[in-house]
Amino acid sequence: MGLQNPANIAAMVRAAGKKGKHLQFGALVYRLNKGKIEVLLVTSRRSQRWILPKGWPIAGLKPHQTAAQEAWEEAGVRGRTKKHSLGMYTYTKDRKDWRAGSCSVLLFPLEVRKLDNKFPERDERRRKWLSRKKAAARIENPELARIVRKFDPRTLP
Repeated sequence: MGLQNPANIAAMVRAAGKKGKHLQFGALVYRLNKGKIEVLLVTSRRSQRWILPKGWPIAGLKPHQTAAQEAWEEAGVRGRTKKHSLGMYTYTKDRKDWRAGSCSVLLFPLEVRKLDNKFPERDERRRKWLSRKKAAARIENPELARIVRKFDPRTLP
């Protein structure tokens, strides 16, 4: 899936809701460091796997705004989020209070402007800046790893 514009994203969100599908929004947090692209990974709370910040829709926020809010809560990131989605990946969510099921995540690029050491989930997660190639190697989900590996902010609208 390539870049999706905001109108297409709104239609995808409506369709997911009607079909009862589980849809989350995530942020691919990046920066340019000495001309090289770096991606910020965070660990999941329970398994400590390397992932990107993501979460459930937040009432009153658009999908890209929700992705930015999750990046703040999970990684202490403030920045500029694009309204166009980079793509979507799917993973299996298994929780005790919820039957295992498939979740889809729409990803939005977020260029970091500020990285704070005091953020809501700082005691539950670790974060790490890596090249796209090294970040993709640490990510277990092949769809997400492919998006990260191919990501190039210079091609964004």
